[in-house]
Amino acid sequence: MFLNLHLSLRLCAFASIFHTYLCILKNKLLFVCQQCGATSVQWKGKCPSCGAWNAYIEEIIPDKSTNPAAGAIPFKDGQIVTLGDLATEEMPRLITKDSEINRVLGGGLVPGSVILLGGEPGIGKSTIMLQLALENKDRRILYVSGEESLNQVKLRANRMGLTNDNCYLFPETTLEQILAAAKKTEPDILIIDSIQTVSSANIDTSAGSVVQIRECASELIRYAKSSGAAVFLIGHITKDGYIAGPKILEHIVDTVLYFEGDRHYNYRILRTMKNRFGSVAEIGIYEMSDKGLRPVLNPSEILLTTRDEALSGIAIAAMLEGLRPMLIEIQALVSPSPFSTPQRTATGFDSKRMAMHLAVLEKRCGLRINIHDVFLNIAGGLKVEDPAIDLAAVVAMASSFHDIALPAEACFAGEIGLSGEIRPVNQIELRISEAEKLGFKKFFLSSYNQKSVTRKFKNIELIYTETVDKLLKKMF
Repeated sequence: MFLNLHLSLRLCAFASIFHTYLCILKNKLLFVCQQCGATSVQWKGKCPSCGAWNAYIEEIIPDKSTNPAAGAIPFKDGQIVTLGDLATEEMPRLITKDSEINRVLGGGLVPGSVILLGGEPGIGKSTIMLQLALENKDRRILYVSGEESLNQVKLRANRMGLTNDNCYLFPETTLEQILAAAKKTEPDILIIDSIQTVSSANIDTSAGSVVQIRECASELIRYAKSSGAAVFLIGHITKDGYIAGPKILEHIVDTVLYFEGDRHYNYRILRTMKNRFGSVAEIGIYEMSDKGLRPVLNPSEILLTTRDEALSGIAIAAMLEGLRPMLIEIQALVSPSPFSTPQRTATGFDSKRMAMHLAVLEKRCGLRINIHDVFLNIAGGLKVEDPAIDLAAVVAMASSFHDIALPAEACFAGEIGLSGEIRPVNQIELRISEAEKLGFKKFFLSSYNQKSVTRKFKNIELIYTETVDKLLKKMF
């Protein structure tokens, strides 16, 4: 009897293992990394592709053995053409009421395009999409809410003071129901909030899994291309700041936008990471209020602080995001350090680049800054990567070191090299025009930019300098 029981247990274990491998052979059972989408036939503690720990989850992949055999689908004649056979047509765009979205997308929405919008929780992704849906009253819009009820959406709309009879709300998370509602309403713009909550009834996995996100996004892209509707997909991000789900999601969409900002500030930045129909260097700036998000048309006036008395350690830099010039305020504090190892802290500025500038100040300019604590901050909570703000950062740190205030009407633009030279920057005339428009009287720039300045500026003086050492000797 004991032998029969032992034999039965072994047979059951063998049957279970056989069933598992049978599912694997049929491509039905796989372990999928929830971070990058990598697959494996067995569970792994650490993903070999992205390095994430405990990210592999068992998922059942739909059986595709019933697909038609190769060659069974008839070939469509007339699909293979040359470039000469195609007529050149200007791609029409849907101009929205939001000027910042139009700027970021390259001039408006392209019909049939799919835009993926990501951002941290609570940053305002749903707010900006609902605002887009309610402000464009001349377009038919379908807003699919998978995270909030209709009452919650209504409360947000009342808080913003907006309404739109052409905006249809649909609280649904099933893909088939969403596509049926889209075919019935035929919207110009379809908004999915969010793609991680949408699931297909044909896939036996939970919503938010790699398979669900990939398949649902693919179906929505097919709908966008066939119907001509512009589709917005709101996506969650991981703790590392990347959009949750498989990386293929960012590859198959037309545009990837990131909505970012500091919760302690009222400003939000809409940044382009990928755009098939425009530049990826453009940004949109918003100000968060109790009425929603307000586009900031002239960010320079908001980012600059108005003060009555001159203070040391403050310099104004002329930066450029895409073709949009902005003036920002750089604040520096240099003070003697009570510790053997001085502190180096940068907010909104690359800390490694700041360390390089400090080495230039000590080696090329003779400032004994190695025994001082240095704090560098970009006002407004912005994160800037434009190398043209190097000159303003160096001058601000030197101003704080000497405790001498810079002229209030001075503006700076230039990249700093390791030898202390001031290197030229691009689009210098746009930067000078922005400074002149805001009333600045002096503009410090590289001598190598002299050939790039072809216009004559009457209300602002251009001061060309070759090295940081020469500039600091003139100012201090």
